[in-house]
Amino acid sequence: MENTCSRKSFFLSLILLGIMCIIYRIVYKIPLGGNLTIYPHLWGNILHPTVDLSNQHVKNLTEQNITPIKDTKHFLVSAYKDHRIDGTIRIISIFRRDDVRRLYCIIGCVQQEYLVTVTEVDIHSDHFGFPYQTTDLLCKTDPKCDATNVTISINRSTSDIPDMVFLPIRNRERKEHNFKHNFTVCISNLFGSYNNVLQFVQTIEVYKLLGIQKVVIYNTSCGPDLDKVLQYYREEGTLEILQWPIDQFLNPSKGWNFEQHKGDLHYYGQLTTLNDCIYRNMYRSKYLLLNDIDEIIMPYQHATLEHLLEDLQRQNPTVGVFLIENHIFPKTLFDDTGRFHLAQWEKVPGINIMEHIYREPDRKHVYNPTKMIINPRQVVQTSVHSVLKNYGDTLRVPAGVSRIVHVRVPLQGTLTKEQLIVDTKLWEYQEDLVPNIDSVLNKSGIYD
Repeated sequence: MENTCSRKSFFLSLILLGIMCIIYRIVYKIPLGGNLTIYPHLWGNILHPTVDLSNQHVKNLTEQNITPIKDTKHFLVSAYKDHRIDGTIRIISIFRRDDVRRLYCIIGCVQQEYLVTVTEVDIHSDHFGFPYQTTDLLCKTDPKCDATNVTISINRSTSDIPDMVFLPIRNRERKEHNFKHNFTVCISNLFGSYNNVLQFVQTIEVYKLLGIQKVVIYNTSCGPDLDKVLQYYREEGTLEILQWPIDQFLNPSKGWNFEQHKGDLHYYGQLTTLNDCIYRNMYRSKYLLLNDIDEIIMPYQHATLEHLLEDLQRQNPTVGVFLIENHIFPKTLFDDTGRFHLAQWEKVPGINIMEHIYREPDRKHVYNPTKMIINPRQVVQTSVHSVLKNYGDTLRVPAGVSRIVHVRVPLQGTLTKEQLIVDTKLWEYQEDLVPNIDSVLNKSGIYD
């Protein structure tokens, strides 16, 4: 009797499932002869056929770096295929922390179909108290879908897909060798009409002598003189400029501390742009340098960054994150000889870092913050001074091997020159550095 009831229940369930499938096809206008596939192992994801979705995706594909998620307080930034976790799509985003809800990934496939999956929300642990913070949205895929673009929706209904804005999925091909660049610098943000031309050009030219091939900058705003320099470097091929109009969507903070600086988002979205830069260059560059515009990661025992990393990597083969200590060179103290107080630089806006050779000593019992050189393929999430999630090991590089030359306002302002350390490391590059700086300032129109 029990077996008979079980068989009846089984067949009744099949009939009900068939009726539900027919109703689903009618509601969503799927032809009864269509190719509807349900994947229960992907949280009930559904692969829907469509005739012209590829054309819709081309029409609604955005190249903007900030895209609001409809009917939420959140924003999409960029999408990448993460080959380290079975090709899951990782969407870099900005989330309002008090508005986390169930979301769905709408994934466009080469096969002119789309895949609907439940979104996994991974909020980064660092937010410095601000309401908005960097978040990864993870979208599982299926072998039957060769994913090319993706968007996020608050519901899994497919009726409004023609009106959705999709992000292109980058990093679709995995690459572990023969990268386009060996070293790329990620500069997180330019804002506030930044116009420190001389220090910017000096920094880029030092980096080029150290072996940097590419610099990536996220630009919210800059001054007119610096804009000339940015366009020159872009045309030269050194610089990639990514527009970052975060102030059109949020009230970004000009500082790092919410209690002190207020605003919606830490430092114009610095954490978001740093994470985007990692994924954007994951298969384009062997190493990335994550530092600010007024900092230079300088090798002190090697002529170039390539020689530095060769030694560090040989001695530490499992390390993918190299922490470099920050060292302050006060911009208020100048070299007494005036050796690099050059007449042609006097009218150029900005700081002349060649004149500032006095370095603040380390303070006992005070943590010295760091910036990083990373293997991007070993990093999952980063903060400003350290990574949040990674696959390999982390090494704090001794200051005698490499340190950051950071010309800025002093932290130990009461110290005299006699109490500071004379550090003329930058002068070792003067023979090539000075004429290279002059050439850029001339060709970019600053000397006009």
